[in-house]
Amino acid sequence: MKTYIYHVSGTHCPSCKILIEDVLNEQDFIEKAVVDLKKETIEIETESEKHRDEIAEILTSKIKPNGYTLSLEKIIIDKKSDNTLWIAIPFGLVLLMLFFLLQKSGILNLGIGGETTPTTSFIIGIIASLSSCLAIVGGLVLSLSAKVAQDEKGSKKKPFILFHAGRLLGFAILGGLLGLVGEAIGINFTLTAILGLIASVVMIILGLNLVGIFEKNKITLPSNIFKFFRKAENTTLAPVLIGLGTFFLPCGFTQSMQIVALTSGSFLSGFMIMFSFALGTLPVLALLSFSSISFAQSKHAPLFFKSAGVVVVGLGIFAFLGGLAGIGIINPLFNL
Repeated sequence: MKTYIYHVSGTHCPSCKILIEDVLNEQDFIEKAVVDLKKETIEIETESEKHRDEIAEILTSKIKPNGYTLSLEKIIIDKKSDNTLWIAIPFGLVLLMLFFLLQKSGILNLGIGGETTPTTSFIIGIIASLSSCLAIVGGLVLSLSAKVAQDEKGSKKKPFILFHAGRLLGFAILGGLLGLVGEAIGINFTLTAILGLIASVVMIILGLNLVGIFEKNKITLPSNIFKFFRKAENTTLAPVLIGLGTFFLPCGFTQSMQIVALTSGSFLSGFMIMFSFALGTLPVLALLSFSSISFAQSKHAPLFFKSAGVVVVGLGIFAFLGGLAGIGIINPLFNL
């Protein structure tokens, strides 16, 4: 058995690790492929007699369509010359101003600085689907995509339709149940405010992560989860249950919305908050399901992520200040 270590470029999040390992481990001459995201390397175990350069070329041809490349030497990127953040900040601020104008005009009730609305949840869902949800739930979708693409039998679309239907329905019902739990335990105003502040802090941290701070705090899932999911594509119930099960995956955005659903105090409110959030994540996850397009690998992805991070930090700060004003610690800063 021979072991080779290659540098891998183009990785962005845990979904990249999942997809690369999934594709390369399917190759007949590869015994094991393991990606290290922090070091941006991949360790290959093989009994092949091919030269390591030839192996790199063959494996690169398998993953290059998804935006990844293997090399013997690390490709150095000059991060100091990256002006993406300074472009993203004004973009994000413009979006925040647009949200505030929509709120003030009464066209949309975004819940900025006050109670979170389904509209806010939908917007946060869109952002989440291109960040932590893309990394975690997107990994499940990519894993299934790799298997379905190789399977010549059975429907290509059915597993994805069932998965997304289960996800939407599951989030809605479980969100409603959280609202009922909040109503049953009688969450008072003070506890509601504290939970709201916690949700705001989570959003701020997630926003800073998108901007580029805390980048090393990446969450991935055990590979056995993805192996199980890929074996379930020809069943009817399994994709539905797995879609529902994504409600419990460790996504910070999902958890912050779950706190909001809990404090909503009613089945309908919790139902709408979590359904709207899941609906916001649907377009990107559906795109991953039904096409080979990967936004995470596009040249515009860094700008979007950082701009979205500015928006999330802004919304989190205003929600936090609104929570402090609600319990009388500070005076309201804005009349929204």
